[in-house]
Amino acid sequence: MAATREKAQLMSASEIDRTLVRLAHEILEKSADLEKLAFIGIRRRGVPLAQRLALKIEHLEKRPIPVGILDINLYRDDLTTVDVKPKVSATEIPFSVQGKDIILMDDVLYTGRTIRAALDALFDHGRPARVQLLVLIDRGHRELPIEARFVGRTVQTADNEIIEVKFQEIDQAEKVLLVEKTGA
Repeated sequence: MAATREKAQLMSASEIDRTLVRLAHEILEKSADLEKLAFIGIRRRGVPLAQRLALKIEHLEKRPIPVGILDINLYRDDLTTVDVKPKVSATEIPFSVQGKDIILMDDVLYTGRTIRAALDALFDHGRPARVQLLVLIDRGHRELPIEARFVGRTVQTADNEIIEVKFQEIDQAEKVLLVEKTGA
């Protein structure tokens, strides 16, 4: 993997939390029936995003929102270029997606290919009534016609830049960084 150097911190822990509070309120404003609402986080960093937002909405509405975990590794269109033996983790969706209003969650929206793979994986579990996308960061550069309904922050990036989201649950840190590829 190419070496990188940190260019800027885009969000602190408190900024991430405030953004999630805003997104929770936005979800509630745009959701007609909370009984049909369910969240699915794309493994890895979409999972803590989905879990945190479910807790925020439960706190506000005094009702739980079901949360599932989706592993998309076998659905990727670049599977053969990623690794000879890709690591596949479990998909855990402890509810039927049939007829649900699913909000699919990931940390960063870039080309759209991860979301395309996630939709393929999700529809193998049933036919939701509606699927919407929530991302913490939308960095542009789409290669597919995919758009998030809920966006924490839009950040314009160059092709040599990467957005790194760090969550306490996975990285033992809480921040969003803009890093730059440095070559070797």
